[in-house]
Amino acid sequence: MQKRDNSIVMSISSLTEPQRQAATHVDGPALVLAGPGSGKTRVITHRVAYLIEQGIHPFGILAITFTNKAAEEMRNRLRTLQVPRGCTICTFHSLAARLLREFAAEAGLAPNFSIFDSADQKAAMRVSLKACELDAQNFSPGAMLARISNFKNNIETPEQVAEQYNDFYHKKVVRVYAAYQKQLHDNAALDFDDLLMKLALLLRDNSELRNKLNERYRYILVDEYQDTNHSQYQIARGLALSHENMFVTGDPDQSIYGWRGADIGNILAFEEDYPRARVIRLEENFRSTPQVLDVADQLIQANQQRKEKKLFTSRKDGTAPRLIESDNEYEEAREMAEWVKQLHQGGMEYREVAVFYRVNSMSRVLEEALRKAHIPYQIIRGVEFFKRKEIKDMIAYLRLLVNPADQISLKRIINQPSRGIGNTTLGRLFSQSEKTGRDIWYVLNHVDEVGALGGAAKTRVGKFVETIINLQNRLEDSVSEVLKKTYELSGMQAALAGEQNEESAANVEEMINSASQYEQEQENPSLADYLQQIALVSDADAYDEQAGAVSLMTLHAAKGLEFPAVFIVGVEEGLIPHTRSADSDKELEEERRLLFVGITRAEEKLCLSYARNRTVHGVSMATIRSQFLRNLSGLDFQTMETSEDSEDDFDIEPDPYESKGFSPGQLVRHPTFGLGRVSKYVGSHGDDRVTVQFNSGARKTLFLKYAKLEKLSFPR
Repeated sequence: MQKRDNSIVMSISSLTEPQRQAATHVDGPALVLAGPGSGKTRVITHRVAYLIEQGIHPFGILAITFTNKAAEEMRNRLRTLQVPRGCTICTFHSLAARLLREFAAEAGLAPNFSIFDSADQKAAMRVSLKACELDAQNFSPGAMLARISNFKNNIETPEQVAEQYNDFYHKKVVRVYAAYQKQLHDNAALDFDDLLMKLALLLRDNSELRNKLNERYRYILVDEYQDTNHSQYQIARGLALSHENMFVTGDPDQSIYGWRGADIGNILAFEEDYPRARVIRLEENFRSTPQVLDVADQLIQANQQRKEKKLFTSRKDGTAPRLIESDNEYEEAREMAEWVKQLHQGGMEYREVAVFYRVNSMSRVLEEALRKAHIPYQIIRGVEFFKRKEIKDMIAYLRLLVNPADQISLKRIINQPSRGIGNTTLGRLFSQSEKTGRDIWYVLNHVDEVGALGGAAKTRVGKFVETIINLQNRLEDSVSEVLKKTYELSGMQAALAGEQNEESAANVEEMINSASQYEQEQENPSLADYLQQIALVSDADAYDEQAGAVSLMTLHAAKGLEFPAVFIVGVEEGLIPHTRSADSDKELEEERRLLFVGITRAEEKLCLSYARNRTVHGVSMATIRSQFLRNLSGLDFQTMETSEDSEDDFDIEPDPYESKGFSPGQLVRHPTFGLGRVSKYVGSHGDDRVTVQFNSGARKTLFLKYAKLEKLSFPR
């Protein structure tokens, strides 16, 4: 490939010296330690452009990141730099799915395999537990999937696990693991962890294929390297084994996914893996004010598992970050809403403000406060859209078109909408499949051979099969057209119209719109690839910066985003750090990194808050502020003195007929706190609560739907 003109030279000259060193690195391994807001995405895209400028063909460049949103941002920046198309820019999971389809025969897979989401995995796990004759109460599907996920992240097959453990529990787990893998195989499906493990095994065990891919991808770039797990580490290493042109960016201080298998040791040991590696530090932060950066730097210095760097910024001084102490979560939410309102009155747009929390359940009170203040907001939870019933139904239809062996999808939609094919009919069809050794799709196509079914049932099944075959014959149409026809011919459109379910109908229309957008963005769009993309969607992909609303999200979802103003709630022991990290220094350091990530999303304004009391499982509990706040200087501390009635701003007037007798003066008994009298009752949109003065001296605010209070007398 011939060198292009010098257009990229002008762009590279605008980089700082460390950025320029990274962007112009060509051959050999390199580690770019990139602090938050240090312009690493800019470095990556400029390096891709520079490589092409040096005559390297775009098809030889592979850039891997962790979210679809980040990959799309890279592609957009490359278009701005007028870089020719051809580079592969994707997530690890997308790369794995793509290569496993291309080399399905070598991997022992069907090329049209389905990708099971979390709901599908639980359904397959329940079948597996039943096959192993294990009680789901003692071996919960969620716990089993988490255990198996750990095995897969470490590239351990059921056979390998069986060799390592010989105790009763692990013998059961191995049986379940093997049964679960059989379920996936029977459905011609992979789960998320399978995508990575099977590609890692393929690269490890098939030297011919590994050499072919090493030759295809001559230059490997991996973003967010601190978040790689063992499978991802092995994939990246395998792809660069022959040439070692491995260029990674990351920051140990932002490693926050240990709970899902990420190994901070991968980035800490990079120089041991690649002794010739060049190390470049990006320490200048272009995002945050000095005050925000100083608080973040003070916080993270307490960690031991890190590579030393000193963040600095040339930005002008801003205001000191605020630390607010509130009496309870309701007061905290009200202060948050007031802070947002003041920023907006000062000229800041709502879309420039974000509110972070540790767990999703904390959003309810925050939403209520924003609604009462008439402040628009969006919750960043991308996977939620694809969990809606009508969307899951559509996806199941589409997956069945691509992969008729997908039993999970078949079971979901064979009678959705209702077409008279009940569980009895379905059971007889699967019984015929087991008896004859034929797959279920064959049985459906030869339903006349199923003697246990009556004529009417056979007719209904036959019509369903005709519908699926009709849709399969349209797979050469555009993806959006396939979705439209599926919506129509499946009967879903008529059913939703008959139910006058406008919201669900609008959701399906939005899905069809997303397919149209997908077609515009892809060179070779296909239904299988579209299904792959939506199967791998993450929460961060849902963020719409043009929404004109305050963004609410977990601290984990905030990774990779930035906002002029950030409010972080619940900086308390038990939340940040989370209670499960209490006995582990390693997990405690990850919790500190999580708060560090949240703080460094802020460009100008930052506010941290905690409450002296917080409701947990219906009981108001005293809390203490986070240990992470100790010894942090430069915070503008404010405490909110709250009267007993301060929660009333959040409440509606109780309907006396709905108070269920829990009026002031009511004598009650609580299973834990004993006898007491109600001193206050408040109705709140179904979350009715009472304040009780117990004989023990304790005063508790309890949610009625959780508290199990027993009335002992009429109000006095």
